[in-house]
Amino acid sequence: MLETESTNGATPTRPFKFLKIMDYLSEYKRIRKQSLTICEPLTTEDYVVQPADVASPPKWHLAHITWFFETFILRKFYPNYRPFDEQYIYLFNSYYESVGEHFFRPNRGHLSRPTVSEIKEYRKYVDSYMQELLAKANLSDELKNLIEIGLNHEQQHQELLFMDIKYILGHNPTFPAYSDESLLKSLTSTDQILNIPEGVYEIGYNGDGFCYDNERNRHKVYLNSYQIHSKPVTNGEYLKFVEANGYQSFQYWHSDGWTWVNENHITAPEYWFKKDGKWMEYTLNGLHPLNLDAPVCHVSYYEAYAFVEWAEKRLPTEAEWEIAAEQLDRGHCWDWTESSYLPYPGYEKPAGAIGEYNAKFMVSQMVLRGGCVATPEGHARDTYRNFFYPNNRWQFSGIRLCEK
Repeated sequence: MLETESTNGATPTRPFKFLKIMDYLSEYKRIRKQSLTICEPLTTEDYVVQPADVASPPKWHLAHITWFFETFILRKFYPNYRPFDEQYIYLFNSYYESVGEHFFRPNRGHLSRPTVSEIKEYRKYVDSYMQELLAKANLSDELKNLIEIGLNHEQQHQELLFMDIKYILGHNPTFPAYSDESLLKSLTSTDQILNIPEGVYEIGYNGDGFCYDNERNRHKVYLNSYQIHSKPVTNGEYLKFVEANGYQSFQYWHSDGWTWVNENHITAPEYWFKKDGKWMEYTLNGLHPLNLDAPVCHVSYYEAYAFVEWAEKRLPTEAEWEIAAEQLDRGHCWDWTESSYLPYPGYEKPAGAIGEYNAKFMVSQMVLRGGCVATPEGHARDTYRNFFYPNNRWQFSGIRLCEK
């Protein structure tokens, strides 16, 4: 974001088409404003809460995405730049070891100071210097590259803000609503089974716009013919698995998944609650009766795998997903795939601190594809590779079926 930061990020492995200079300035203002807009419904107390180590306080996000511009751009490219506060380089560093020590992630909720108002002043301070820098007409390619990474990095954290705000409010026993406006998108009326022929295909990014380093290099893959469903699994479909005692039946689960279910007493997706014999779901609009027609969301890879085993289906590989992408009803929840998060052939880790963004996480995680309702418009691509650990489910993650 993405620390298992949601996601992605770093230097493209070959040149791409840069934005025009005034576009940088307008895009910077637009994207920075959107982060504050997401936080507008919050109270001051909401900014500081951290119910679990996977979810960072909103205040920390606002500071960290500002820290990124200050650390990687202003300190290097703005002559005689004076940092807002030298302590912030430690407090708001996420995981960049090459930059220095960082504050322990599970303790981010302990930071009552600096205050929310001080963080907003920090943002204004950095924004004033960044906007002055962006107004110049002689930006180097290196600087342009870092600016685009920084803007995409902030958009990742905007999605993380929605994830973490929902986790904070959804674990409050009063289930307060974040907003009256719904983020849900309507599904297409019918599910179609798409037939994809056998063949040699190419996957990976091949354009001249921005992409993250883990989307390259574009390469050939051989695929057997397969059938993939056009729409994701719904709450109603998943409820049948729950009511068939899927969470109590070991035969559907990986060994690690079965241990996770039992150690954590998991009986349903995140944010599902049974009250007076009826299933309810917490959404950003508050607690409501389970919408059977909405896509199931906030399930872990372990749960996704168990469901497809029970349904006698399978998950797509990321290559299968990408080849079918244009025909899919997508963008509701990230689709779990059956692919481990690994480098593509010919992948080269970028040099320096930015190289820590992706490569260090290419172990023990699974790939998700497609974007979700919280993904900023234009931020997801057919080739975008999100990644999370198999037990994670606070992100907007769902299920798409392939026929066996």
